[in-house]
Amino acid sequence: MVVAFNVTGDEQGDWAVLSVSGELDLVTSPVLRQHVHDVVAEGQHSLVLDLSEVYFCDSSGVGVLIASRRLIRSCQGELRLILPEQGAAEGSHVNRVLGALGVRRLFEVHPDLDSATDDEAKPLSA
Repeated sequence: MVVAFNVTGDEQGDWAVLSVSGELDLVTSPVLRQHVHDVVAEGQHSLVLDLSEVYFCDSSGVGVLIASRRLIRSCQGELRLILPEQGAAEGSHVNRVLGALGVRRLFEVHPDLDSATDDEAKPLSA
């Protein structure tokens, strides 16, 4: 079975949104890294990464998420992730991996796009 990896861009108010689907691994993580760099190069420093359709994430994928956070913060920007609200209970592999590595607390995580782009919404707890 061949699994397609896809990153699509959109805007929601002041936020750039990258929706990611498929496996985030050694082969595909450079693609996401480039998309993040492109968004920042275009002058957008408020970024939402929608990872709700990512069903596998390895250490290189986590590395891209951490590097993206560092890049956005260096521009005084903000990075938010979208993961299913129930996280590991619902089978969010990314949430489980971030939690197991102890880096989940580094990210502001929201359950959906409306919450992630609402400055009044509270993120999910780590």
